[in-house]
Amino acid sequence: MPDARSPIRYHLVLYRRDPEQGRARFFSQMIERDLFGTIRLVRNWGFVGSKGREQVEIFSDEAEAAQALETRATAQRQKGYTDL
Repeated sequence: MPDARSPIRYHLVLYRRDPEQGRARFFSQMIERDLFGTIRLVRNWGFVGSKGREQVEIFSDEAEAAQALETRATAQRQKGYTDL
């Protein structure tokens, strides 16, 4: 159960190892509220051990953000990512 004081509502981390390259990749998503109550979906992806890249999207409500999170997670799982 998430802490009511935490701005992070949902957090999902996916992982994929590429044996040909000998490298591993990550894909992380979290839904959070900022200090002004704005609901944000923060996506972070890249190679394990690197800072990676980040993208932030703003949503009008948590249900819409959760739907976007699940849609992207499903697409990443189809590419071979697994839950960490």
